[in-house]
Amino acid sequence: MVSLSLQALFDRFVLSRGFGRHFRRLIVLDALSTTGGSREMPVALSKTLLEAAQAPADTLLERLGTHPHGLTEPQADAQRERVGLNEIEQDKPLTWWAHLWRCYKTPFDILLTLLASVSYLTGDMKATLVIGAMVVLSVLIRFWQEGKSSRAADKLKAMVGNTATVVRRDLAEEVLDEAQRYFTVKLHPKPPRQIELPVKLLVPGDLIKLSAGDMIPADCRVLAAKDLFVSQAAMTGESLPVEKFAQSKSPQTNNPLEMENLVFMGTNVVSGSATAVVVGTGPNSYFGALARQVGQSDRSPTQFQAGVNKVAWLLIRFMFVMAPLVFFINGFTKADWGEAFLFAMSVAVGLTPEMLPMIVTSTLAKGAVVLSRQKVIVKRLDAIQNFGAMDVLCTDKTGTLTQDKIVLAHHMDVWGEDSEAVLQAAYLNSFYQTGLKNLLDVAVLEHAEVDLALQPAANFPKVDEIPFDFQRRRMSVVTATPAGGHRLICKGAVEEILSVCTQVSHGEMTQALDAELLTRIRSVTAGLNEDGLRVVAVAAKEVPPEREAYSVADESGLTLIGYVAFLDPPKESTQPALKALAEHGVAVKVLTGDNELVTAKICRQVGLDTRHILLGSQVEAMDDASLGEAVETHTVFARLTPAQKERIVRRLKANAHVVGFMGDGINDAPALRTADIGISVDTAVDIAKEAADIILLEKSLMVLEEGVIEGRKTFANMLKYIKMTASSNFGNVFSVLVASAFIPFLPMLPMHLLVQNLLYDFSQTAIPFDRVDDELVRDPQRWNPSDIGRFMLFFGPVSSVFDIVTFWVMWHVFGAQSAEQQTLFQSGWFVEGLMTQTLVVHMIRTQKIPFIQSRPGAGLLVATGLIMALGIFLPMGPLADYFKLQALPWTYFPILVAVLAGYMGLTQLMKGYYARRFGWQ
Repeated sequence: MVSLSLQALFDRFVLSRGFGRHFRRLIVLDALSTTGGSREMPVALSKTLLEAAQAPADTLLERLGTHPHGLTEPQADAQRERVGLNEIEQDKPLTWWAHLWRCYKTPFDILLTLLASVSYLTGDMKATLVIGAMVVLSVLIRFWQEGKSSRAADKLKAMVGNTATVVRRDLAEEVLDEAQRYFTVKLHPKPPRQIELPVKLLVPGDLIKLSAGDMIPADCRVLAAKDLFVSQAAMTGESLPVEKFAQSKSPQTNNPLEMENLVFMGTNVVSGSATAVVVGTGPNSYFGALARQVGQSDRSPTQFQAGVNKVAWLLIRFMFVMAPLVFFINGFTKADWGEAFLFAMSVAVGLTPEMLPMIVTSTLAKGAVVLSRQKVIVKRLDAIQNFGAMDVLCTDKTGTLTQDKIVLAHHMDVWGEDSEAVLQAAYLNSFYQTGLKNLLDVAVLEHAEVDLALQPAANFPKVDEIPFDFQRRRMSVVTATPAGGHRLICKGAVEEILSVCTQVSHGEMTQALDAELLTRIRSVTAGLNEDGLRVVAVAAKEVPPEREAYSVADESGLTLIGYVAFLDPPKESTQPALKALAEHGVAVKVLTGDNELVTAKICRQVGLDTRHILLGSQVEAMDDASLGEAVETHTVFARLTPAQKERIVRRLKANAHVVGFMGDGINDAPALRTADIGISVDTAVDIAKEAADIILLEKSLMVLEEGVIEGRKTFANMLKYIKMTASSNFGNVFSVLVASAFIPFLPMLPMHLLVQNLLYDFSQTAIPFDRVDDELVRDPQRWNPSDIGRFMLFFGPVSSVFDIVTFWVMWHVFGAQSAEQQTLFQSGWFVEGLMTQTLVVHMIRTQKIPFIQSRPGAGLLVATGLIMALGIFLPMGPLADYFKLQALPWTYFPILVAVLAGYMGLTQLMKGYYARRFGWQ
């Protein structure tokens, strides 16, 4: 027998073999931790996790390069060097300058900056200041409001616990194992150590110990488990904890979340204990893969952003056509190309709705303030309008439709009839249970009236308890009875209770449990299960009072007395909220990871169509075209993975729907990111809150109805400004073209156009606070650039008709026919043009008769009144010379009133015709 010191063994091992062979085995981990591109990670990782779940334990440990006693410190260090820390990648907050740039880079702001630059280069400082002020104001309002909302939404990032219990193999044991391969020697290594290690230091191959209350720190394969129940609500949406085993009972599933021997980062242990091996950490965990996908994927433009951009480019293209046309007509007819250029630039500025960014931002900001009073935090201002445009709301089930709380739904006898005796027996059983009380026991004990009626401590004192275990799947308590005897009350899974029953109770009678009765009982419990209820059977028997200790052997010859059934019930507000959303044109679809029976039960209770439920496995088998048809005909989708939820949202968007998604779990994050509007709650996991656009401080669908209405009001007010500006500006340019062709001088100086445009824009600043007709918030609203173009071409020439009437009046009535009298001509058109532009606000803000059937907001009324008064004051007051205007004769004003009355009457007639033919939005 060879005797060697431990140091000699260690030296020989290191010199002859090195650590290379041991650490080379870790390369196998590439198959478990490398998953390709970020958007494919969830799919690839699912395959990897399934392989880990299906492999024999010893094979998996070998592939992970670990040992039944865990990794050694050098192995763990080397592994950590290769795969990195066990940390989740999260979106880095935007720097202030990046956020400012994002607020600035809209087509209009860039175009206005270009126009301001040209105005500066041509020496027109007034135009430069006016345009520059509009850009700065718009950008700063958006920057301030979004920054404020983001700060309100930021919460502490706390996804996993701080430490984990890790099994560490002593390095000496590694040396001794190697030595025994070469020497006939009996060695006794130290037992493995259990240490508390920061979660971020875990690596694949680490063995960890789990117990009740632990947050699971990584994706793990269970190697040994005792009564292990894990809450996966954040991952799958299941209300109840699921039991985990060392061996999976459903090896054929293609969904790793359904594997009974896998546990996942971000879930938590409700009861029991386990030993598990880490197979995925950080970004290579299921949670981490979703976080990376959400963080790295760029949002596709929402319906709001796409609509604003289309409208912007429509008006910009119109400007690029009209401004050069004005330039060439005036250049050729007036032979002053410099003046023609300045005039064309003024027309370009006038055609550009430079207030649009500010109006949009201030309207959205006002909506954010209103929603904040409804306990809603708006992270992205654009999301408010998407609220109004939303026509499909996809929502998770747990905690949204339901209370996220298990309650006792039924207590019934063997025949399915309500029974108070069953509730009392179940209450005593749960009351005296000394083990960890699960959610079902808590639900039973909430019936405080039973406690008052029974007074257990006085009337039914506890004698003994037979604890729950997962082989029997039942537990019993023995109590004394007022009659002086003992009663054993057993509660547990239906089949396990039936296996120890010989008779059943029916009222005051009992009868033998025969095959026919057993079939009937199973039919009743199966019906309850099909309703999505979790059924627990209750049995009892009277026993002599002589004994004080009882065992499992006493659980025999029982009498089945009935069942208690549990459910996560719907909120009282859910059905009214769904009805209100439907009345506003919003269809609600349920997308959940929970099973179809529970989901169907809840959906039926709140009035949703459950005739056709689409399962995740069916979704996976469909191509995009088939799924695109299925999402239109189905309302409820169950057993979905996160990737399947996201895919359904994408198909709905591809079908031209504006889609909202409401969720709070890890499994909801990709769909939240993809939807036009992502909605989460303040109690959601951090990854869900980061992906959301809006965070609710109350998890209620009623709040969503308020958001929908506010979003539609916001959209209606923005659309008012765009329609008014587009039609008014088109009318002005059309009038300019007519005047330029037939009048030997400029119909209005560049300064006049800019001042008129500035005053008109100022009158629009009160639009965000204007009233909105009820008809405009009844249905979802969409951006329709072609409709805006048609509106512009339809109503623009109406104002041009009265501009031309004004030209004729100034030329023939007041004799402004020469260059010497052009100031009078320009003053007359300046006042009339400003009056019609301002009045158009009231004419186009509603389909109804303005001021009579639809009253404007007080702010808008005051703003437009002030601008009209100021427009008359400028030529009539002391500033006339500065603005190159002159006082108008008093006979001008009766004619002005007649022109304005005619304009309002004709516009009202055209509105009626337009609404009948094209509709009114």
